[in-house]
Amino acid sequence: MKIGILTGGGDCPGLNAVIRAVTQTATREFGATVIGIEDGFEGLVDCRYRLLTERDVRGIVGLGGTILGTSNRGDPWHYPVRKPDGRYEIQDRSSDVLRHFREMGLDVLIATGGDGTMNIAKRLIDHGMPVIGVPKTIDNDLSATDQTFGFDTASQVVCEAIDRLSTTAASHQRVMVIEVMGRYAGWIALNGGMAGGADVILIPEIPFDWDAIFRRLQKRQDNGHRFSIVCVAEGAHLPEGGEVVREIDNRRTDAKQLGGIGAVVAKRIEEGTGIETRVTVLGHLQRGGSPTAFDRLLATRYGVAAARYAGQRQYGVMVSARAGVIRAVPIKDAIAKTRTVEPDDDLLRAARSIGVSFGDE
Repeated sequence: MKIGILTGGGDCPGLNAVIRAVTQTATREFGATVIGIEDGFEGLVDCRYRLLTERDVRGIVGLGGTILGTSNRGDPWHYPVRKPDGRYEIQDRSSDVLRHFREMGLDVLIATGGDGTMNIAKRLIDHGMPVIGVPKTIDNDLSATDQTFGFDTASQVVCEAIDRLSTTAASHQRVMVIEVMGRYAGWIALNGGMAGGADVILIPEIPFDWDAIFRRLQKRQDNGHRFSIVCVAEGAHLPEGGEVVREIDNRRTDAKQLGGIGAVVAKRIEEGTGIETRVTVLGHLQRGGSPTAFDRLLATRYGVAAARYAGQRQYGVMVSARAGVIRAVPIKDAIAKTRTVEPDDDLLRAARSIGVSFGDE
């Protein structure tokens, strides 16, 4: 058996643990050959790949990033090709992907990624390609699984950043605004903000009001608190409507690139309260570095399961974790909707109980 594996979309702590687990399980348990496809789906479009052996994956479980490389501009149906004049032309290169899959002699493709990767995987399945999905995203926004690997590491980075910002904020009696990733879901802001002790958390799922934030911060100052921490998700909606968009990149399937709301929030807080306010944008720090122990273990379990599903020829599924049990679910279920923070989420209710403001009261 010959198994192809790629890592698509943004990089994420834990990807190398998946690659290692797939390679070791497939070679040890049923003598399969594992082919690593380079730079996500771009590698299938351009036919770039290499053989993976147990020696190749030795010692990579704790490495951040991915040894295979990745790309968030590799959608075969929306593929950017640079012309001689420097402009990009969007082309449909899906036929090249299907042809190269056959030419490489692959029996199945293991696609590791988030919602974009899973949507591409579903289209490939519809065109007859055997695919198994592995859920990866720091945003934790894939349905049909309780948690994606990478999320725990990103939340830990946010927590540690708030710890550090709190000491400098207290020294100067400031409000510190920290902007975090997450796209259209507030999981990173909620979990990282709660773990770090943020006083105000702004997420896409809960509309917020400027005056409510001003009142909360002013009340803290009046009660003698020397500083306040505001954790804002990049996809949070402004009270006047819409998200803050950093840029439009038409080379991506999802062209809208969020970012910049932290600066908007900081400016409005300083204007509305008179309290000195600073902003920190964590950005790609949340993606980099070594994965936490939790993410290493979850990614390893996902990789082992994906390899075993390949050996059993159980295709068209995504590896999922439900109540601590690893199982297979149809990929179509994983992309049916974006997994967002629900109003009755237990952590959300706990946050309100201890006095965290979400800017809505």
